[in-house]
Order: sequence, then structure tokens, then C-alpha cells
Amino acid sequence: KDRPLTLIRYPHGAPGESFYQKSRPEKIPNFMATAVMDDIDYIVCNNLETLLWLGNQLALELHIPFQTHHSQYPTEIVFDLDPPSVQDFSLAVSGALDLKNIIDYFQLQSFVKTSGGKGLQLYIPLPENTFTYEEVRIFTEFVCRFLCEQKPNLYTIERLKKNRHEKLYLDYVQHAEGKTIIAPYSTRGNEMGLVATPLLWEEVNENLKPTLFTIPFVMERMKKMSNPFQLFREVGEQQNFQAVLDQLKE
Repeated sequence: KDRPLTLIRYPHGAPGESFYQKSRPEKIPNFMATAVMDDIDYIVCNNLETLLWLGNQLALELHIPFQTHHSQYPTEIVFDLDPPSVQDFSLAVSGALDLKNIIDYFQLQSFVKTSGGKGLQLYIPLPENTFTYEEVRIFTEFVCRFLCEQKPNLYTIERLKKNRHEKLYLDYVQHAEGKTIIAPYSTRGNEMGLVATPLLWEEVNENLKPTLFTIPFVMERMKKMSNPFQLFREVGEQQNFQAVLDQLKE
């Protein structure tokens, strides 16, 4: 809701040829909302009709920024945990649990989802329009560097893939103004048609497999359990992130 959409469209279906689309088409239905950010007029998906229209355009991936179109600052922190391959997914699980331990220490609440690919993404909701990207970076960089110092054989913040040496890449640089991440419950244009699926923390264990979360599996799952991100915004408004910043600045 209220997020400018970067679409990846697959005109011949997935997997296959695809292209990014940021700007809205010239002609759109009157039920669709748009929003201008950085001089680009984006589609905003605030109703079911728009979602169905996007599906009809074969916009199989919906990527969103870390803020709404009416907020200046991020509404959440996101850590992208990127293992070298899907066979190394256990690295993403251990990374998510190690990150959660640190976040718990700072008395913040976190959420987690699959990326719909080979990794996991860990979220910390924030009070809306309160903390700048620069302030948030103090925390994200500290946490990732700390983890790499604690377990240098498992984790890295090295941007170049060839220099990561089969370690889990902790991406905090991607959390910045103008950058995007796959939206919760978005499909992906990969061969298995996986879904970026919100999880309960108790599901993040050695039995978790990213390939489980196909479209049919996630549809059945949603009939049986509520959305783990349901209270995301309410939690964000109650987070005392200022106390964390004060602690780190000491």
C-alpha cells in the first residue's frame, strides 16, 4: 500500500525474457493510483483491481522502496541475506537467527520472509517518517560488521561475488533511498514460480527450504494461517529505535 512499484514484466511468461518498468503507462484504468518520486510517475497498488491489472500485464515481480510515497524516511530496516547458492540456504538460516539475537538484545521486534529465491530477508519496522537513511545505516552497518567479526568463516559484507569465498553476504548497502526490494507475497519469475513468503520465526530452522514456497503451496498456507506480517505497522510505531541509536553513539 502506498509504495511506488518497480515492476519486472515477463511478456512470454516465466522463466524467460523480462524487463523492468518504473514509469506508469500513458493510459491506465481510472481505478489505479499513481505517485511521483524522483521525477518518475509510478503505479501504486492500493486495491485488488490494480493487482489483477498488473497480473494481466505479466508483471510477475513487484519491487518496492523502503518508504511510502508520502514519507521522506524509511518505514523499515531490511537485511538481505544472500547465500552463494540455494544449496547453501542453511547459511541464510543461521545468519537470520544470529541477526535476530542481536536485534532481540536491542529490544527491537523483527520479521522474516523468504526472498522467493535462494535467501532470506529480515525486517525491522520503524515509526513512520522518523529516522533518516543515514541514521539507520549506523545500526545496519554496526550489526553486519559485528557479525562478520564474530563469525568470519560464515559471513561477509564483500560486495564482489568473486571475493565472498562461499560465505553468506550480509547486504546492508542495498537499504538506501531509491533502492527497492521484492514485496512480501510477490511472485518471482524463476522456474519454480516461488513466492517471497512471510514466515513465523519458529519456522526458521534446519527444516526450512526456500523451494517449498511455490504459488500453490503459499495459497494453501494462507488458508490455514494468518499473515505473519499482519501487525508489522503497529509494531513499527512502538519500536524505540532512538534508544538503540543513543546506545550505539555512546
